[in-house]
Amino acid sequence: MSDTAPTLILTGGQVLTVDGDFTITEGVAVRGRDIVATGTDAEMRALAGPGTRIVELAGRTVLPGINDSHLHGAAYGMTKPPFAIDVSHPAVGSISDVAATVEQAVLAARPGEWIVGLGWDPGYLAECLADPERFPHRRDLDAVAPDNPVCLTDFSQHMVWANSAALRQCGIDAGSTPPGGVIDLEPDGQPSGILREAAQLLVQAALPSPTVAQRRQAIQGVIRELHSRGITSYTEPGLGPGGTETLFGGLSTDNWSAYAELAEDGELGARVSVLLLPAPMGGSADDVRKGLAELRRPQSADPRLLRAIGVKIFADGVPPNRTAWMNEPYVDGGHGSLCVHGDTPALQVSELREMIRVAHEAGFQLGVHVTGDRAIDTVVDAFIAADVAAPRPDARHYVIHGDFVGADSLAKLAANGYGINMNPAIKWTISDLMEMVVGPERSAYEWPVRSAVEAGVTVCASSDAPITEPDWRQGVASMLLRESKASGRPSGPEQCVSLAEALRAYTANAAWQDFADDWKGTIEPGKVADLCVLDRPLLDLDPHDITQVEVDLTVFDGRVVFER
Repeated sequence: MSDTAPTLILTGGQVLTVDGDFTITEGVAVRGRDIVATGTDAEMRALAGPGTRIVELAGRTVLPGINDSHLHGAAYGMTKPPFAIDVSHPAVGSISDVAATVEQAVLAARPGEWIVGLGWDPGYLAECLADPERFPHRRDLDAVAPDNPVCLTDFSQHMVWANSAALRQCGIDAGSTPPGGVIDLEPDGQPSGILREAAQLLVQAALPSPTVAQRRQAIQGVIRELHSRGITSYTEPGLGPGGTETLFGGLSTDNWSAYAELAEDGELGARVSVLLLPAPMGGSADDVRKGLAELRRPQSADPRLLRAIGVKIFADGVPPNRTAWMNEPYVDGGHGSLCVHGDTPALQVSELREMIRVAHEAGFQLGVHVTGDRAIDTVVDAFIAADVAAPRPDARHYVIHGDFVGADSLAKLAANGYGINMNPAIKWTISDLMEMVVGPERSAYEWPVRSAVEAGVTVCASSDAPITEPDWRQGVASMLLRESKASGRPSGPEQCVSLAEALRAYTANAAWQDFADDWKGTIEPGKVADLCVLDRPLLDLDPHDITQVEVDLTVFDGRVVFER
């Protein structure tokens, strides 16, 4: 075979390059790890040598490898057996279903062994829907697990439902609430078993920790799943000392070792960008300083496989828990708050600004978890203030989630070259449920992707797995339709975007977030050969049918890593 002949050609299809002009062509040629040409079917066939593998597309679509730009890979892997039981919808539809699932786990467990589950959502539990005053309680679990401690983390991973045995073992009472946390109390002042935000760590920190070998296995299992979904890159959004007490240490420094070992052994089959997590939820500027001093970036012989590019900070909570910091009150009252150190809102704002300044001056990109409009305004202003104090060109800071970002903050993000990372699949999942939390008008506006695009902000889209499955098809459909999955009713149709913009959010824009837009994210000569082949033409497909599209073939680093 000629040294200059392509090793792989995909031709006779609909190649969406997602370049600046959203060019559409018929074929793409790969040599080794790189894309060497795009063009017509005839041009591609003329390049073939005797050893070139030619994939006949027969009209099928080729996309750049999908980049899920906010996916907790290690944590997602540890939400599955043998690490955790499934208590998510539709596996469970009621509190009694959850109890029955826990009871089965208790029967199979040793005396005193922890029962750990993930995924429950009060918006889908029949008892909660029938009675707004009814909420999961420790007694629901005590009846089936009187002696085994139980820790059930909700779908958002911002709330834990624990039984009495777990509360006793962890020494949790009404006086245990940490900064940035909430413990729901009964009228007599005793914990109900619901722990929100930083308070959930009181239980999660007591769980047995997986070994590095188990963490490696969990990550590899996730990457195999991602290949089947056409995903070749993802951002691991938060690994470090601030994640030590998260569920199974899913955000902990222990996962550095797992990723670094996989990369060193040539077994890391995805491009992983890492945000460092120096401080926990409820943390302080001192936590950020201390965490950064302790952290070591993962070493990889190929930085295009594994590298740390930024720092993650938690600013507030999430709207379903009423812990996002909002300008206007929730339907049932309250404004939420920041979840950083400080006894008053003013002290918390000052602390958050200092946390952002410390990370910015240390030279890191910042990705800040922030959902409420008041909190978002605070974060964006802190980005700008940090850069005024210590100017850094092209820092590419970004807002993570940004549920209720307003026009003023969008304009500031655009003017300063900052981005936003949104979660259209979560919008798809919880749209109807949010109406009872923030009202129909704000629910319809949540994740205003079109407003962000029109403001000139670089928009990335992501799954936030394990909050949702890493299904970019659902995310694209949601961005095109803005319909709730449950009712099919429009949910903010003015926020729809084009197919080109939706695909950019999962490819080219995500590469920009990774500081990698010069070598990945589009199908152009000189870019890495990460490709995703779909089973049908995507252009002109009814948006409602996008979730039915299958991935036929995935190419990573020039190698076919999945073939259906």
